[in-house]
Amino acid sequence: MICSLGRFIASFLFCLLVTIQSASAADKQPNVLFLICDDLNCDLGCYGHPQVQSPNIDQLAKRGVRFEHAYCQFPLCGPSRASFMTGMYPDQTLVHRNAIYIREHVPNVKTMSQMFRDNGYFATRVGKIYHYNVPLHIGTGGHDDPYSWNQTFNPRGRDVDDEDQIFSLVPGSFGGTLSWLAAEGTDAEQTDGIAADIAIEQLKKFAASKEPFFLAVGLYRPHTPYVAPKAYFEKYPLDQIKVPRIPDGYLKTIPVPARKSVNRKKDQIDLPDELARQAIQAYYASITFADAQLGHILTTLKETGLDENTIVVFTSDHGYHMGEHGHWQKSTLFENAAHVPLIVAGPGVAAKGQAAVSPAEMVDFYPTLAELCDLKAPASVSGISQVPTLKDATATPRKTALTQYANGYSIRTPTFRYTEWGKNGSEGVELYDHTSDPAEMHNLANQADTQKLRDELAEILHERIAHANVAPQGVKQISFENRRRVPRQK
Repeated sequence: MICSLGRFIASFLFCLLVTIQSASAADKQPNVLFLICDDLNCDLGCYGHPQVQSPNIDQLAKRGVRFEHAYCQFPLCGPSRASFMTGMYPDQTLVHRNAIYIREHVPNVKTMSQMFRDNGYFATRVGKIYHYNVPLHIGTGGHDDPYSWNQTFNPRGRDVDDEDQIFSLVPGSFGGTLSWLAAEGTDAEQTDGIAADIAIEQLKKFAASKEPFFLAVGLYRPHTPYVAPKAYFEKYPLDQIKVPRIPDGYLKTIPVPARKSVNRKKDQIDLPDELARQAIQAYYASITFADAQLGHILTTLKETGLDENTIVVFTSDHGYHMGEHGHWQKSTLFENAAHVPLIVAGPGVAAKGQAAVSPAEMVDFYPTLAELCDLKAPASVSGISQVPTLKDATATPRKTALTQYANGYSIRTPTFRYTEWGKNGSEGVELYDHTSDPAEMHNLANQADTQKLRDELAEILHERIAHANVAPQGVKQISFENRRRVPRQK
């Protein structure tokens, strides 16, 4: 009788302890794993690309929400990263070019990871989150913001040491020029392989310590130079690569500033077919290599059990052209450069495996993560929370997405893209109907029957521009001509 009572009491206490632990775990604020690739467009399996192999990103999409229409606010690394890390538009951060430290212009801004630090999270950066000159800054802090992190890691792999083997259209120039290498050696020797290993060790550390964390992992690929072990190149035979073509006279159909944006790199115009195939092959290889590194990180997240209480965000800093519109790389106001992959999975994401059609912006990352983690974003944040979309993929918290470049602004609705160059379109206007022209090759802005639609979209665009220029509440803005340039490597 006494033994039975003792067993009952022990069993009761054990169940009570499990219940308390379960309740404690349920009440615990979720962690954040922020994963970002550099210069990655939506050439991914889960976005419908017929060739690119991205099994790990695709698998993440199956357990989260994939945003069909997510857009950067500026199709260039430095301005984009400053924008999403502050939740502010480029006209608010005053960062419109690379090689800028964010606090030169907004010294007292509270960044996204800084908000997590202030709320008891341990914020770690592995690799590239703010701007870096690639490959010149690999292994350094680049233009990082030290106030954003408790700890940082700057991996450096053999891809830096192998630079003398890299092919480039402009010998000796890599970061802003089409360049690539099918490398010898293993994944683990590459910078991104080292970054994945560091991230894995950090996850294991957090699993043991139970400390809440914001872990940001910034991979360098597929940024130029497109470097990956040669096995990844072999996945994409050259005879299966398709090179985009533009019809004769196409450039005359778009405004002069748009034409300049696609023709700005003279060495990348009208590439010979064989060279173009090699560039695309190398880009695809770099994507699949990056996907493999993400897979290692996500596997560890699951093996440690952290996946149950960790929000995962996967994205890129902007889109990318691979020959579309006759252009290579970034820095245009076409869909190719503005459109970014965005997947969110984990606690608070109810619409698992679904695609959200509502427009989203990268400035939305900040308020979305704040709400998911029950934190309060500062009043300076201009983005909106996408939590309604994560709960119901048919929700539409946004109607349009705004992107700017040079003296142009563009909005994307679920159906149209409307772009103005110069004040109120004084230097040209573009209008594309994505239901019939998803490649944006037929500018409808000069057709009389689109006048009413253009007027409606122009009104929306001007409202969006005005909103993106409102002085951020509580943030000091220092406006000056920031002319710093990073010298090219020898």
